[in-house]
Amino acid sequence: MNSNQLPVNEYSKFNATYIQALENVELLEELEISLHDFIKFIQNIPLDKFDYSYAEGKWTIKEIIQHIIDTERIFSYRALRISRNDKTPLPGFDENFYVDNTNAKNRSIQDLLTEFSAVRHSDIIMFKSFSEEQLARIGIASDHEISVRAIGFLIIGHMKHHQKVFGERYL
Repeated sequence: MNSNQLPVNEYSKFNATYIQALENVELLEELEISLHDFIKFIQNIPLDKFDYSYAEGKWTIKEIIQHIIDTERIFSYRALRISRNDKTPLPGFDENFYVDNTNAKNRSIQDLLTEFSAVRHSDIIMFKSFSEEQLARIGIASDHEISVRAIGFLIIGHMKHHQKVFGERYL
């Protein structure tokens, strides 16, 4: 399925920002392409920028990379639960609390990118394993209905959103 074919009733208005920013991409293909594009993008950032934040109280690039990793893990867990027809409503999470409780500032960029790559590769394998029926299943996450396939596009769109922010505010 491609992102332009995803029915808008499969995700919330909040998630629309991330999903509708994708330009007609195919889910499995873009999970792979965006992995390599993101790593290449990060590797081209000057080393002195990784601990920089553009304003007081804003996250550093390292912290944002960790946020992307943590968020992708949470989203993929939601996708797994919903794909297995688990009807339990899944709670939201406080992204600021998560970032405040990481060790991102003390990690190397290579370590963060290795973790990101491992998480994304795991997600690619998981999404490839889903049947069309499983991809279309809808569950509740953060008090809103969302489909498994919408979560896949959300993973991509969330990462691309932060990559865009890097370019606009950090570089």
